[in-house]
Amino acid sequence: MSQTLHPTKIDIADNTRSVMIDILNARLADSIDLASQMKQAHWNVKGPAFIALHELFDNIHDAVQGHIDDIAERIAALGGTARGTAAVAAAASVLPAYPLDIHAGSEHVEAVSTALAAFGKNVREAIAEAGEVGDANTEDLFVGVSRDIDKNLWLVEAHAQAVH
Repeated sequence: MSQTLHPTKIDIADNTRSVMIDILNARLADSIDLASQMKQAHWNVKGPAFIALHELFDNIHDAVQGHIDDIAERIAALGGTARGTAAVAAAASVLPAYPLDIHAGSEHVEAVSTALAAFGKNVREAIAEAGEVGDANTEDLFVGVSRDIDKNLWLVEAHAQAVH
């Protein structure tokens, strides 16, 4: 979805900025969706690991909120318009829909890990795309997001893993 670029003295070609803004807005939609999915899990988890998962999902939500801000601000820095409303995110997110009828901790662990893994995959694709067009700063932003998402995926998946 191409958009009008705002003037900037940043030394990145307009076509590169346009491509990056589109990619950033796509990941912005995913990250807004991901944050709301983390709150869905946080509010509705039940079971013996309730407090650990309740707090973990809230911590992940807070981390994702930081990524949302970083992604949106990078869009603005490139001369674009961040498309960050809930309605836009709902229409544009490519993450799997979060199941609304689950409650058990194990079910939320599965749903949250699925969402984190899908988001992480999309971010790694964005890393490659930013590298291909030579936008090192956007590439670096996405590397940081990827690193954090992978760490949080590990923290969530640890709840489902057992030593044999």
